[in-house]
Amino acid sequence: MSLYQESLIWDQALIDRYDLSGPRYTSYPTAPQFLDDFAEQEWHAAVARSNSEQKPLSLYFHIPFCDTLCFYCACNKVVTRNRSRAMAYLKNVEREMALQAQLFDPRRTVSQLHWGGGTPSYISEEEMTWLMQATARHFRLLDTDEGEYSVEIHPARMPISKLVHMRELGFNRLSMGVQDFNSKVQEAVNRYNSVEQVSELMSVARAQGYHSISMDLIYGLPFQTRASVTQTLNQVIDLAPDRLSLFNYAHLPHLFKSQRLIKTDTLPQTEEKLDILHSAIDQLQRAGYVYIGMDHFAKPDDSLVIAQQQGRMQRNFQGYSTHAECDLLAFGVSSISYYGGTYVQNVKTLNEYHALIEQGQPVLQKGVRLTREDHLRRWIINQLTCHFELDFNALAQKFAVQPEEHLAAELATLQPMIEDGLIERTAQGLRVLNRGRLLIRRVCMAFDQYLAQGSPVRYSKVI
Repeated sequence: MSLYQESLIWDQALIDRYDLSGPRYTSYPTAPQFLDDFAEQEWHAAVARSNSEQKPLSLYFHIPFCDTLCFYCACNKVVTRNRSRAMAYLKNVEREMALQAQLFDPRRTVSQLHWGGGTPSYISEEEMTWLMQATARHFRLLDTDEGEYSVEIHPARMPISKLVHMRELGFNRLSMGVQDFNSKVQEAVNRYNSVEQVSELMSVARAQGYHSISMDLIYGLPFQTRASVTQTLNQVIDLAPDRLSLFNYAHLPHLFKSQRLIKTDTLPQTEEKLDILHSAIDQLQRAGYVYIGMDHFAKPDDSLVIAQQQGRMQRNFQGYSTHAECDLLAFGVSSISYYGGTYVQNVKTLNEYHALIEQGQPVLQKGVRLTREDHLRRWIINQLTCHFELDFNALAQKFAVQPEEHLAAELATLQPMIEDGLIERTAQGLRVLNRGRLLIRRVCMAFDQYLAQGSPVRYSKVI
């Protein structure tokens, strides 16, 4: 049986031993390594390299607005009921697009597009049309339904007409932020959406021909218990989304002010939180969902599962993706791009963003050009997080190194994990075993040079 078809093995002793804090590896190097003194000429050089490679584009738009505050949220957001702020922002996003588009080869097609937030469904249907038309003026969007064009929505803030309208605009994938259906939990985090609301949206989305519907859930929220999460998951399984994300709530009130509104004594303690996760994983697997990796699950016939089995999956800032071949070009406040072997991040506040756009200046705040060693380790981490193995022959051919010599220190670090049955040495290289899949972030940390140098950043637990 393929590793991807096997049910996860929960080994509490190994989890207790290896459940440390560490990066989520949506990028490598991770965001704390981005440089504040990133030069504009480095940006232009990255664009030139990107154009020479002629990869298709993946566009990301950060729409930061929400009309209510979800207490758990750690996203870059602006909570306001002043809807006029949205159009002013979108107009500056177009100005940013215009500045970027003149640098990128116009022949390059956009095979992937994503609106994130905040709550992208905050903006009106007219504003959605305006933004999509503006995008089409600057980039070569697909006029077929073959691309992966996705949008995040808040189910309780989503009129049916808007869902239909987004499909007409070309969106074919939905991500719903459900989080939890329990009323006590919803009240504690100020995030409301009923089963009935979500069910109606699911029915309409399917009738409209959306290719895939994903739901985001969170474990570790106030007042959650194993029984309450089991009930929420029963309701979710009945709704049958194509994909599920089960995120770990990291309570960091010193970093995120909104989390100070959550009372610490209402949160499940570590042992109960792990019990919730264990039960949830078992429940989802019994329902037929395949464990993709980290916090992602999908139905066996979903394109993400197929991409993983065919070795085409990658991990980026939106999680797992089927489009490994794309360059990521991101717009809006705090968004992060990756092209030409370089990460580039925009300024993080609206005031800075608007001021720079109105001055006709780039909105870049920081970035980093990957070294040859960064590329090598980025590739290793992607192989492990997406495919749970590392092929030494492929590594040697791609980077002209002798893996066992080049990674001697890392392999020594991994020896206790080999002895504990998380991973194994094979004739081909390394293979993550079933007991190690939940702890894949901990395995990847062995290859992170920046952690080895002593990163001062505080990360969430790997589980």
